[in-house]
Amino acid sequence: MRLIHVLVSDEQRDPVLSALDDRNVTYVVLDAEDGGEGDLLVEFPLPNDGTGDVMDALGEAGLDETAYTVVGTAETATTATMSALEDRYSGDFDPLTRQALRSKAKDMSHDLRSFVWMILLSAIIATAGLLVNSPAVVVGSMVIAPMVGPVLTASVGTVTGDREMLADSVRLQVIGLVVAVVTATAFSYVLRTFSFVPMLEISAIGQISSRVAPSLLTVAVGLASGSAAAFGLTTKGPTSLIGVMIAAALIPAAGTAGIAVVWGYPTIAVGSLLLLAVSLVAINVSSLATLWYLGYRPRRSDSGLLTFENGRRIATFAVGAVAIALVVGAAVVGTYQQVGYERAINQEIESVLDDPEYANLTLVQTSIEYGFVGELFGPETVTVTISRTADGEFPDLADRLQRRIADRTGQRPALRVTFVDYEVAEAPPG
Repeated sequence: MRLIHVLVSDEQRDPVLSALDDRNVTYVVLDAEDGGEGDLLVEFPLPNDGTGDVMDALGEAGLDETAYTVVGTAETATTATMSALEDRYSGDFDPLTRQALRSKAKDMSHDLRSFVWMILLSAIIATAGLLVNSPAVVVGSMVIAPMVGPVLTASVGTVTGDREMLADSVRLQVIGLVVAVVTATAFSYVLRTFSFVPMLEISAIGQISSRVAPSLLTVAVGLASGSAAAFGLTTKGPTSLIGVMIAAALIPAAGTAGIAVVWGYPTIAVGSLLLLAVSLVAINVSSLATLWYLGYRPRRSDSGLLTFENGRRIATFAVGAVAIALVVGAAVVGTYQQVGYERAINQEIESVLDDPEYANLTLVQTSIEYGFVGELFGPETVTVTISRTADGEFPDLADRLQRRIADRTGQRPALRVTFVDYEVAEAPPG
């Protein structure tokens, strides 16, 4: 329930009150002694989902949106028309007004000191979680990372034409990611220097191997989380849980980059930094697109940030759009090639294992490590995990698999075969 107070001038009185009457809204008119000669304070309660519709009607009636307007929360309201209003708006989706949207986004912002401190702590937790391969610890780092604030205030600043809000938000995003990567690198260096963590094949750690490069799925995660955050912001509900999804696309990737730098994996470091950049762009683009789709637009009365009347702004926007398209397009093409390559490898492996001599072997999983092969980026190592009975020996399997993969794909990566041994219990008598 909302309780709304608006200051109305004498000349606006009749059209404003007529608009309220047309929507069957019960109101109270009070003299505004401090507002100026002839000013009136109009007060009325509304269901939450009716706020946008009624405020738009008052704007069309001539009420200045910059005039004194207070939208508060009411526990309950009893008027002659409240029941009818609740029935009318109960099934409607009514996004927050521009003023309420801006206020809610502002409430999510942090001062620089607390923002940096929380990012620092979340990066430390994420790095530890990645190294011990603990999904629970990695999720914990996402919960405390405050990245959703600057992402949403950037989009809100854009659609409301608030140049200062947009600039501050972009600055916080850049600072946050730099702090996250630097913290993860420094923490990883301490862990390795003092032997708190042994030498690792980090690409074999599940939590890290899934964040070594951008892919179509990571772009989809970024787009979906940014859109969900923006949509959640336009409603009356909280956005704290949505913020976890924003952080999920960013903080673990920053931790992976720091770990890869310290452990000497430049390819993984570059790939995770690219993943970080692609995810951040996807989140911001989808957040802005969602607000735009829901009808939030900069107005000529705003600062003119997105009116596109300035040639420099048009050029900047065009360059940014092309850069985004190239990055996302490269990720999509790379993912398509990667998926096709992995499918071909798995088909060849299964074809070999279909031979009668390998009847007791079962493919468990295939993992591929990518790197710079010569001057090109491509598959460097293929690790095939196969289950077998404990007494089985297959010395020629690796060479045979490598030849089949080379014939099928034209690539000749190093191939490793690891076996998971098991024993079969005899059936009990009787």
